[in-house]
Amino acid sequence: MPRLRELAGRPDVRTDLLQIVKSVIAATAAWWLSAHVLDSPLPFLAPWTALLTVHATVHRSLSRGVQTTVASAIGVGLSFLIGFYLGVNVWTFALAMFVGLAGARITWIRDEGVAIATTAVFVLSSGFSDQQPLLLDRIIEVAVGVGIGVLVNLLIIPPMRDQQAASHVDLIDRRIGDILINMSDEFSTSWETDAADAWRREIESVSDEVETAWGTVHFARESRRSNPRLARQRLGRGQPAGEGVDYEEVLGRVDEAVSHMRHLIRTLHEATYAEGPWDERFRSEWASIARDAGHAIADPDAEMASIHDRLVGLTHAMAEDGRLPRDSWPVYGSLLTSMFHIAVLIDDVASEREVR
Repeated sequence: MPRLRELAGRPDVRTDLLQIVKSVIAATAAWWLSAHVLDSPLPFLAPWTALLTVHATVHRSLSRGVQTTVASAIGVGLSFLIGFYLGVNVWTFALAMFVGLAGARITWIRDEGVAIATTAVFVLSSGFSDQQPLLLDRIIEVAVGVGIGVLVNLLIIPPMRDQQAASHVDLIDRRIGDILINMSDEFSTSWETDAADAWRREIESVSDEVETAWGTVHFARESRRSNPRLARQRLGRGQPAGEGVDYEEVLGRVDEAVSHMRHLIRTLHEATYAEGPWDERFRSEWASIARDAGHAIADPDAEMASIHDRLVGLTHAMAEDGRLPRDSWPVYGSLLTSMFHIAVLIDDVASEREVR
């Protein structure tokens, strides 16, 4: 049960479930209208095209719906031309498939162009001699299915993906923060190569998550186009939540943070083979800064002293101390530089409350 509640609370799961429900409503309504209002003897074109039209965004439903209508109408026309003049047999069926799949390559209907061939399959396989007088009826059924699919997506909670984008960015930030916290805990005492290898695997997993997040962000932007919910929100309470957030900018910064984390982990991995003890003052201070940086990234509401100022203070203190061996500075300097870059991102858009 806790697992089910956790899944039900995720924006992507709720959105997917809503899309399934809307697809069921659209297909069922199109079938009922085709069977009981239009009295179609084969009421499958309308529910089929309705299913094809309920897309993840309203804009996509509109643009793909037009393509589906055109492609399906071409498929119906192609079927009747071939069936009327050449008859229906194995060779003419193959010809219809060839022409339909070739037509699917037309640029302006390419996304839904395969509907030319699939519509031809339905029409030629469902008793063409009985369907021959009903060319106009089949085209009307296609238009009905597309129209119902678009209306359902427009009227029943038109999808907006901002919450999914924010959730994705928040998850990535929390994972980066957790890695830094774990890293600081290990570094404050001692660590082995295995620990650095585990951090490296985790940050590569985060990098894969960022790639997935780009798709979610693009969906979030597209979901705002032609969306009536956005207009209602603007009329009701001004700027909708998330509208002022540039998620592309946010993910670019997160991607940069992942790159700096890779460099930091590589430095610590190589340092496991270095000879000689660490300077305990540097070790303690750097671990404390890294821990607080991790908490600041994982929790945007956490109140922390300026990570940047603390890094500057540590750098000055170590430079003025004079006890640090010269051959230690490349490693220490690399750790400080990586944390400087990460500190800049802590106060940047990747941790703004509007994003999280």
